[in-house]
Amino acid sequence: MPPKGRSTYRCTECGAEHPKWVGRCEGCGAWNSVAEEPAARKRRSGGAAERRAGAPSAQPPIRLSAVERGGVGRWKTGLDEFDFVLGGGVVPASLTIVGGEPGIGKSTLLLQVAARLEAGGISTLYVSGEESPEQVRLRADRIAEDCGRVHLLPEVRLEAVMAHAQTLHAGVLVVDSIQTTYSEDLEGAPGNVGQVRECAARLMRFAKETGTAVLLVGHVTRGGVIAGPKTLEHIVDTVVYFEGDPAHDYRVLRAVKNRFGSVDEVGVFEMTGGGLRPVPNPSAAFLSGRDPAAPGSAVTALMEGTRPVLVEVQALAVRSSFGTPQRVANGLDQRRLALLLAVAERRAALPFHELDVFVNVTGGVRLDEPAADLAVMAALCSSVQDRPLPADAVFLGEVGLGGEIRPTAGTDRRLAEAVRLGFRRAFLPARTRTTAGVETIPVPHVADLARRLAA
Repeated sequence: MPPKGRSTYRCTECGAEHPKWVGRCEGCGAWNSVAEEPAARKRRSGGAAERRAGAPSAQPPIRLSAVERGGVGRWKTGLDEFDFVLGGGVVPASLTIVGGEPGIGKSTLLLQVAARLEAGGISTLYVSGEESPEQVRLRADRIAEDCGRVHLLPEVRLEAVMAHAQTLHAGVLVVDSIQTTYSEDLEGAPGNVGQVRECAARLMRFAKETGTAVLLVGHVTRGGVIAGPKTLEHIVDTVVYFEGDPAHDYRVLRAVKNRFGSVDEVGVFEMTGGGLRPVPNPSAAFLSGRDPAAPGSAVTALMEGTRPVLVEVQALAVRSSFGTPQRVANGLDQRRLALLLAVAERRAALPFHELDVFVNVTGGVRLDEPAADLAVMAALCSSVQDRPLPADAVFLGEVGLGGEIRPTAGTDRRLAEAVRLGFRRAFLPARTRTTAGVETIPVPHVADLARRLAA
């Protein structure tokens, strides 16, 4: 244990700092999330005059007008979806963290990225702190890329990692993972909050000073955020999450922070026997296998960053066999489903109080925007009435508590993607205007939707 007064305590969920250990974080309310963070060892300082004045930095201050204008240079990996999410490719001197659940494919993705960058003439160092060289070789033999030229380093000590990267003049440094890396200047085991934050901060300085692009693998906590979490996300330049349902072959790479591009961009990959394969047309992939003649199936268009994506919403309503009806949602927030069911029963007189309701979003996609409310409502009405929805129709609109259907942003872009895939009709809020070339069907209220679908 470190000496008394050498430690602070920080929440692993929200990053809030506490003067002493507590069972529940006052910042986010999470239980058993506060961990001890030992302080770094004090470094030797100079003389008394230097301590009073402070050592000047090697880079003097300059006026902003003296900084040269110019775009951000990028290195293309050839994985189009990966480059798209990053804003066009890997930026030199940047620090990017790729988070995701265990087994989702983070190491496979970054090994493919390293192989493609190395093949493009960019020296790449892949640091493996969790797997032996033999294990990494087994993964490399499975994927389609030629990984033979990638430099591999099985190391967890940060000082050794940076020394080898400088010796190789590595353009890209991949650290798998930040939780296994530790610094000799900090007390505490690898993976604790202090080590993770300090290692990430030093790698950020290393990237800015040497021009090396650093890619980190970060595991997620039980709350679904990167371990280390909010403080680590503030340190890095780019944060992307690798998401997906292990039962499906599709994986979604989502940017939640990007200093060099748009946030909320997504890239879609398919997990195959030869590694991850970019999916150039996500809408067609998510709608493949859809049965338009089945009741309870509706299509909506989501805006994932700047990209519209069509997804299928499925609903099933059956008579409950128990006293309390079940509400099961996959890909949709449970509370949002409860709200839509209450509105449907109160405003459209649909008897959901005696029905078990199951809602599923295909392809492992999550509905996080209100524009999908109308599609969920249409799928529920279709299932209750046991009547299929029009096969060539999409549903866009937000449902209010009064049952009114409200317009959403980006309607033209969403409908343009629907037209490209063969959809010709759109159920939209009343008074919505579009130039996308579809037949618009105004739906001012959920009661009007239920009557129109029952006709």
